[in-house]
Amino acid sequence: MEAAERFRAAVEKGELAALDDLFTEDVRLYSPVKFTPFEGRPMVLGLFGVLLRTFEDFRYVGHFEGASETSTDGEEAPSEVLLFRATVDGKEIHGIDLLHFDEAGLIKEFTVMVRPQSAVQALGRAVLAGLTAAGLVPGPEGADGERRP
Repeated sequence: MEAAERFRAAVEKGELAALDDLFTEDVRLYSPVKFTPFEGRPMVLGLFGVLLRTFEDFRYVGHFEGASETSTDGEEAPSEVLLFRATVDGKEIHGIDLLHFDEAGLIKEFTVMVRPQSAVQALGRAVLAGLTAAGLVPGPEGADGERRP
């Protein structure tokens, strides 16, 4: 799939701008560290900016093509799974990116799964810090300035 190949190349080269035209406007990204998805192209691109700065030695190590049901509409869609390895805060991560495509070949849904749990926790801390620093999510004190427990 052309979009998957372009996506893979952009991520491996750390080229955030090259990702812009690969996502639908209403793309959803399901993260291993957050229950609700990141929604919309601006938020997903912001997240990728953080991820590209957070991962060390990121590399894709394999891929599988096929079709699978999306969580947004329950319909089967062309899909690709990209297997990756990386390091975050000294923790080695093994993971997969599951990409679902729309009829135009754009990425409409994106699910990330990683292991082991210690790496998920390190990734969660690093991504939250990056999203907060980028102004994409409120800090620990919340949007109203009150500190949260």
